Amino acid sequence: MSTPTQVYEPFRAGLPPLRKYWKSLWSRRTFISEYSRSELREQHFDSAFGQLWLVLNPLLLSAVYFLLIVIISGSSDSTRYAHLTATLFLFYLVANSLTGGVKSITAGQRLILNTAFPRIMLPVSAVVIAIFKFLPTLAVFLAIRTVLGLPFAWEMFWAIPVLLITMLLALGLAVTISCINVYFRDIASFLPYMTRTLLYLSPILYEASDLKPELRTLELFNPLFPILDSWSRALVHGQAPLTSHMLIGLGWAIGIFLIGTYFFLSREREFAVRL
Repeated sequence: MSTPTQVYEPFRAGLPPLRKYWKSLWSRRTFISEYSRSELREQHFDSAFGQLWLVLNPLLLSAVYFLLIVIISGSSDSTRYAHLTATLFLFYLVANSLTGGVKSITAGQRLILNTAFPRIMLPVSAVVIAIFKFLPTLAVFLAIRTVLGLPFAWEMFWAIPVLLITMLLALGLAVTISCINVYFRDIASFLPYMTRTLLYLSPILYEASDLKPELRTLELFNPLFPILDSWSRALVHGQAPLTSHMLIGLGWAIGIFLIGTYFFLSREREFAVRL
């Protein structure tokens, strides 16, 4: 039998046939799962100490921040610590998605050069890994909440749609930054400073209700602001989130996902040349 001929066409920016593309992506869902598991095993996630460190790292950080809040304000309470821990855990879901997504394409250079597959699988896998890392911290927070004696309420189930919005936002950010890093490699070095700035501008060390009126513009330019406030209201205070914050958070998530995905799909056929 003769070897099939592979024809390479010049790159042209533009979307591939979307129906065929998403069908190909869905058919490789098992690969995404196994690829994510292999990355987690490489990071010792399958060991008891690996999972313990995933929980201890944000817990110790929340303890340091809580001590800082007590020193600055002179006092605090269990609700403030619960807010700090809950929002910090969710923030780490987005931060880990960005950290894993930024180098997902450049790190998969050999795979891209030797195999034909939807490239978006790589940042998707980075988000799946971040979600797996987040799940143990969610269980730990519920235990902390019980120890602190905070009451449980049905409104806490609002945390589910907030979490789904956060996952969509994390996916959009991971897809976007993975594509940007192909063209501007320095973005990976700048990312730690960007995530740290985002942490301080988000309602983590403080609650949204504590902001002065002149600082309310943070709600409009920070996509994590309405999401973290809704998360705190539902999971910490047992209250229904503000409808406006849910809609703003969803708008940010959908917008970033659509723009980032369009940019990624229209350029991914050039990645092999850029790598």
